[in-house]
Amino acid sequence: MVAKLLSQGHYDPKAINDEFSEKVFNKFLEDLDPKKNIFLKSDVDSLAKLYSKSIDDELNGAPVASFIGVSKVFDQRIAESVQWKNALLEKPFDFTIDETAELNGKKLLYPANQQERKDRWRKMLKYYALERYVDLQEAKGSLKSDKNNTQLEKEAREKIDTMMTRMFDRYKVKFTEEDKFNLFVDNITTAMDPHTEFFPPADKRYFDEELSGSFFGIGAGLQYSEGVVKIISINAGSPAAKSGQLAPGDIITKVAQGADGEPLDMLGYDVQDAVKIIRGKEGTTVRLTIKKPDGTIKEVSLVRAKIDNDIDTYARSAIIKDSVKNTKLGIIYLPEFYTPFQDPNGRRSFTDVAREVQKLKDEKVDGIIMDLRRNGGGSLYDVVQMVGLFIKEGPIVQVKDRVSGPQVLKDEDNSVLYTGPLAVMVDEFSASASEIFAAAIQDYGRGVIIGSTSTYGKGTVQQNIGLDHTGFKRDGDGDLGAVKLTLRKFYRISGGSTQLKGVESDIVLPTQFESLKLREKDNEYALQYDEIPKSNFTPWSSKYDINTLKQLSNARLKKDSSFQTILKNRSWLANENERSYPLNIAQYKADKKAIKAKADQIIAAQKLKKQLNVSLLPLELAKYEKDENKQERLKLWIKSLSDDIYLKQAGEVMDDMIVEAKNFAMAK
Repeated sequence: MVAKLLSQGHYDPKAINDEFSEKVFNKFLEDLDPKKNIFLKSDVDSLAKLYSKSIDDELNGAPVASFIGVSKVFDQRIAESVQWKNALLEKPFDFTIDETAELNGKKLLYPANQQERKDRWRKMLKYYALERYVDLQEAKGSLKSDKNNTQLEKEAREKIDTMMTRMFDRYKVKFTEEDKFNLFVDNITTAMDPHTEFFPPADKRYFDEELSGSFFGIGAGLQYSEGVVKIISINAGSPAAKSGQLAPGDIITKVAQGADGEPLDMLGYDVQDAVKIIRGKEGTTVRLTIKKPDGTIKEVSLVRAKIDNDIDTYARSAIIKDSVKNTKLGIIYLPEFYTPFQDPNGRRSFTDVAREVQKLKDEKVDGIIMDLRRNGGGSLYDVVQMVGLFIKEGPIVQVKDRVSGPQVLKDEDNSVLYTGPLAVMVDEFSASASEIFAAAIQDYGRGVIIGSTSTYGKGTVQQNIGLDHTGFKRDGDGDLGAVKLTLRKFYRISGGSTQLKGVESDIVLPTQFESLKLREKDNEYALQYDEIPKSNFTPWSSKYDINTLKQLSNARLKKDSSFQTILKNRSWLANENERSYPLNIAQYKADKKAIKAKADQIIAAQKLKKQLNVSLLPLELAKYEKDENKQERLKLWIKSLSDDIYLKQAGEVMDDMIVEAKNFAMAK
């Protein structure tokens, strides 16, 4: 059924042949053994000879043999690893020896023999123990413990033993043959493209309940990936979002309860188990130890809460005043392009943004900034209508399926709600509908796009198709699970796809994530960029010169110490995450200190030395005068804007646009 769905329904299906079979085979082995310390090279060679070119035959109806063969060898090697773990953790580690551990499986070949494989386990366990040993030493210093280093080293090994036992128990008890088969089928679907995923029935329910906006506790979507629990999404308005310290790609390494609870290591936990530990009663505290994609470690303390959509996940606005330049700017924050799918009378992003625009017009702002940073997308209808608030009628986006020609979605309303200077803020995590909005504004020349070099680059549309004994179900429910299938692709009205390339910013502001591989283009299975004929549209009559704005911005950035610090340090941090790990304690401590110093520099650089003058619109706080909690959250949002170096730069660009517009009017 999956093979039939992929072949007949996917927007751009790869041929299910020997080449595709080999990709799935290699992908399945990598997911089972991300650190390349389970399978031997001889295992891989013999399995490849038997099965690497047969998965396509199995998809076309041949008996399923590849999964069974791979699974059998995997179980055998795991059993051996349990014995090695026990033996290796019985004896103390010597942390004075100069050696390193390579934990990135993508940089390794499969071990040539058992001795090499066992040595990889030794180095991995030693590194994990070293991490805990140093943590215990630091805790000893702060608590003035009387434990000696021998005791601490033993305690560190015991912690690793507990963690690894839990991981192996998961392999034995929870990672059943059915679980491995679900992973195998998901490897088949994601080999088509990263967003075509398979959900077995239980996972589909979990996906619906936990990762689509109803993940209560801290408000983060989690995924088990390459042996770790990773954050894949942040719910707008949640404790995770309001902390400003968590982001997709962060790895949760430890979880502690309350202000002084003992941190519990997450190594070996799957997502469902991790969720149970992170969840708790509303108002209680949970502390997460996070490993950032750049390798830095930090502890984030969060107060669990039930997400209240009223102010946190809906559009809201504020005013930025500059007494020196005598300007007043409006900023509209939009966390997602939401729409009330289940409630015809519910709020939708298009009408909410229109309301905020009108409020800012009533305040006679000189310009408006649309903040779409970290906006992962949403309703296609709403983004089309929203662009229409800023332009006269015309095409907004082209949508194409595998059979028909492009469908042009248009704004049919000739009226324009706002005609003044407009800027759109984006970053690496602005995706899908956010990219459609930014692309349309850019193509029309209606406003300036400000942010990272480019947005995420997701230019595809998916729909859940249920798999059932009776056939395929468009409602997404099925006895056999569901496939989230890529059905369509977005194209700009200028002809280029938003897929892979995303939207390139007119004004580029350096970010610490630029050197990290976080975008769609960094996934080897992503669909490619292409172009179709452009739509017929009339550009906006701009009152500014984009090249002048770029020159003025670049001149400011060269003098801005914050952005120069980010530029100087971001490549260093990215490179640090790619290197091997020291097993010598002196080198480990020196590296840890250096990474923390660089990270602290970047964190400090991202806060303004002189705060912006940001305030809520009149009556906004009064609306919640009986709800101190909501008032406090609004104040925290205003505080975050006041410290935002990126918003300051966007405001500077907007000031340049205002000056250019005035000069244009005078010249006219």
